[in-house]
Amino acid sequence: MPRNDQVSRQWILLKKLESPRGATLQELADAISEDYVRHPRTIRRDLEALEARFPLVTERVNGHTRWRLMDGYRNVPPLALSSTELMALVFSRDLLKPLEGTEIKTSLDSALSKATTVIPPEGLAYVQQMQGYLSVGLGPHNLYRQHRQTIDQLTRAITQHRTVQMRYYSASRDKTNRRDVDPYHLWYMAGALYLIAYCHLRRDVRMFTIDRIRSLTITNQPCQIPLTFDLDSYLRDALVVMRGTPLAVTLRFDRATAAWVKDRQWHPSQRVVVHKDGSLTMTLQVADTRELVGWILNFGSGVRVLQPDALREKVREEARKIFSQA
Repeated sequence: MPRNDQVSRQWILLKKLESPRGATLQELADAISEDYVRHPRTIRRDLEALEARFPLVTERVNGHTRWRLMDGYRNVPPLALSSTELMALVFSRDLLKPLEGTEIKTSLDSALSKATTVIPPEGLAYVQQMQGYLSVGLGPHNLYRQHRQTIDQLTRAITQHRTVQMRYYSASRDKTNRRDVDPYHLWYMAGALYLIAYCHLRRDVRMFTIDRIRSLTITNQPCQIPLTFDLDSYLRDALVVMRGTPLAVTLRFDRATAAWVKDRQWHPSQRVVVHKDGSLTMTLQVADTRELVGWILNFGSGVRVLQPDALREKVREEARKIFSQA
């Protein structure tokens, strides 16, 4: 069985064991949706694995054995956080503002509210003072408050390894259709949240924008992430989000543009050479998509496409269209 299956299953069991009442063997089995892991022997092995890392206790209640976390371990004692440590947490909360209303943002806000209760008034005043001259800018991003139910359903489907049926709007085709997909992973990137999943219609792993999911239902059909699937490899060639055929790209930035291009990590594959005149040559191995063309145009006349010729022509053609509509 894949390691991630065991971890996901034991995470569900641990949440049940956090309850003051704990749980019986049957209640723990009922919390797991996959039929093949409902066997008491499997649950007992999971309990043994958890017991090696967490203080579990057993007790007899009404003739049934119940497992639970030891008293005092379910609720972590208050943390004596310094003002600078709290500021770091405050900033992490700001970075997740686009997920306002979702379970993860709600949990983070709750944790921070508890943490601030142990900070003395002068410490809180210092935090507010720091916020006056240091803040986080998010840039363009989507808001996900209205998609909380969808995100929660997808999280549950990923954990339970269940196929989902959804109505999805395709922007490129301007059409909404039904998709059966096996959900693999939720990915937050460039101000938007995406679902990476195997699409039964396309028979391939695809990326779906969360806010384009019009409706979603978790089915009883079990699914499994293939052992050969690697998330980092899947995302490697994308400049930001879009995936496509890998392309070796060489760009030349003039001196003025190079000054702010050279110190930023645009893509893991980038290689940079700074020339004596201050200009810069950058090579990348990225997906051949409209996203790439748009990113190059973002630098205006400060960049030239040296290679490949086909990409240089795409950029020229797009620039001509922009000029003709100006």
